[in-house]
Amino acid sequence: DLVHTSTDICILDVMMPKMDGFTLAEKIITGNPEMPIIFLTAKGLKEDKIKGLRLGADDYVVKPFEADELILRIKNILKRAQKSHAAAPTDNGLVTIGEYSFDSANYTLGHQNVLHRLTEKEAHLISYLYGNRNRIIKRDDILAEVWGNDDFFSGRSMDVFISRLRKYFSEDKNITISSFRGVGLEFTIK
Repeated sequence: DLVHTSTDICILDVMMPKMDGFTLAEKIITGNPEMPIIFLTAKGLKEDKIKGLRLGADDYVVKPFEADELILRIKNILKRAQKSHAAAPTDNGLVTIGEYSFDSANYTLGHQNVLHRLTEKEAHLISYLYGNRNRIIKRDDILAEVWGNDDFFSGRSMDVFISRLRKYFSEDKNITISSFRGVGLEFTIK
């Protein structure tokens, strides 16, 4: 049962005998959203890659592959996973995100001598992105969690908020918010 084990990383093939890799990945991510997942498969169609990444996989490698490249990909993913676990929230809502101090209870984001007063929605968005850091998050999931719906106007509102968060986090080059057209966003902390 991969959901409740102390597995460091899960490498899945899409084509497996009893259950396809996409279904298994979905089950793993549902039970353990922090589990790093790499698809290693012969299915190299764009649609398959997008499906795997939309599910929340950290990488999608098509066979044949170079062993050295795969090892480096695994090491990089594990390094990011270890860093993200190192900055866990404290009981009072304070969390360190890169060079920033985020207080979800008081809606503030501090960096050196600058303190940004956040709206409740900005704080909720940062909390959600941070909780799903270093993985691609579906746009619809963000809208459902933070805005409560996924209509056109909420989507435009989210774009404005994401732009604002990019400005807030711009002082730390190890933090990025990347957009993947048609897929979602990734809040990355190196």
